[in-house]
Amino acid sequence: MRKGVGLGALTRNTQTSQQYASHGQLLQKSHIDELTTQLAVFQASLSQFSRTHAKDIRSNPAFRAEFARMCTAIGVDPLASSSNKKGSFWAEMLGTSVNDFYFELAVRVVEVCRRTRQENGGLIAVTEVRERIMRQDESIGGSSDVSEDDILRAVDALKPLSSGFAVIGLGRRQMIRSVPKELNTDQSTVLEATQVLGFITHSMLRVNLGWDGARVQTVIDDLLSDSLIWLDDQADEKEYWAPSFFKKVKLNN
Repeated sequence: MRKGVGLGALTRNTQTSQQYASHGQLLQKSHIDELTTQLAVFQASLSQFSRTHAKDIRSNPAFRAEFARMCTAIGVDPLASSSNKKGSFWAEMLGTSVNDFYFELAVRVVEVCRRTRQENGGLIAVTEVRERIMRQDESIGGSSDVSEDDILRAVDALKPLSSGFAVIGLGRRQMIRSVPKELNTDQSTVLEATQVLGFITHSMLRVNLGWDGARVQTVIDDLLSDSLIWLDDQADEKEYWAPSFFKKVKLNN
């Protein structure tokens, strides 16, 4: 007959489990300390890098975007509030509040979106916003080097304000939506289709998407009512154009 486990064996098992737990905690603490040290070294290196290349970060949008990505990779938010005593990481490193650059740019983005809302229904391409801001600066004899990445970060800076501004993708294009209304799946599909030729027709949607006439007409009516597409009734079949294509032609002229 097999003997039961004695108290001595139970005690040894308990001691072994406690030793494993203690060893695991020591390893975990060692790894945390090592990671903390590595992070501190990296932040110090980033600080030195920012001082050395401060001018490039301020003036070069590509350089600025790469530096922002470096900060994000280690959990430093370039748009963090600078309301505390020490200010944001960027403000400390560069000697000025770089987030002010993005907040000021955000104001200009809002102005462009609101000024064009009646034309495009509150949906405008990021590229068009950038072009308009650059042209504004040129018209007053100034100069600015703003990238699309800067525009995207400026829109991101508006999120805490619950402003309704958001960036959405339509095909390969990034669009800024400045109205709180969400697009449904059918609306997004049709708007994405307009990015190919610049326009769509009733028959195009029926043939290529396999939708019935009622479904096509419903989504077209919804988009027309919000000025997200424009009607051209001079062709043999009515054409529904993306406003951004008309604005692109106008900007290039």
